[in-house]
Amino acid sequence: MYFRFVKKILLLSDTHSYIDDQILKFVKQADEVWHAGDIGDLKVTDTIKALKPLRGVYGNIDDAEARSEFPLDNKFEVENVPVWITHIGGYPGKYNQRVREEIKKNPPQIFICGHSHILKVQFDNSLNLLHINPGAAGKHGFHKIRTMVRFELDNGEIKNMEVIELAKRSTL
Repeated sequence: MYFRFVKKILLLSDTHSYIDDQILKFVKQADEVWHAGDIGDLKVTDTIKALKPLRGVYGNIDDAEARSEFPLDNKFEVENVPVWITHIGGYPGKYNQRVREEIKKNPPQIFICGHSHILKVQFDNSLNLLHINPGAAGKHGFHKIRTMVRFELDNGEIKNMEVIELAKRSTL
């Protein structure tokens, strides 16, 4: 008998020290949580880690404590899917100068960044990778709606991707 395990991923970014029960409801449904930086207070990641495995990176607003716990770039493989997470990464055709050459030489299957607070999921045909920016899950910033992304990884495939809208900023 053969069982396949599908890994459920919750992707968030730009919490800026904010975590609430709405975010935690989705954390509990995931197998792993990935944070693309601008964590703010480490109580955010400590709260997540108490519930689920967490992979993350630090962002430009994060202090020395966050930078000692999380890397600038996090490269790993889950369910035969190579992943690269960094906070400031740019977009297909406009990658940040710091990552541009390396991403061309060795593109991951999924490239994740945060920073802009703008939700964007875009396939990069030239590098054959999926670019994901989950927007911002926190309350700090210009975004109008707090967002996260969730998806499943299954033996090299990315499946069932969906955007989670948490709340409009006007109700915050």
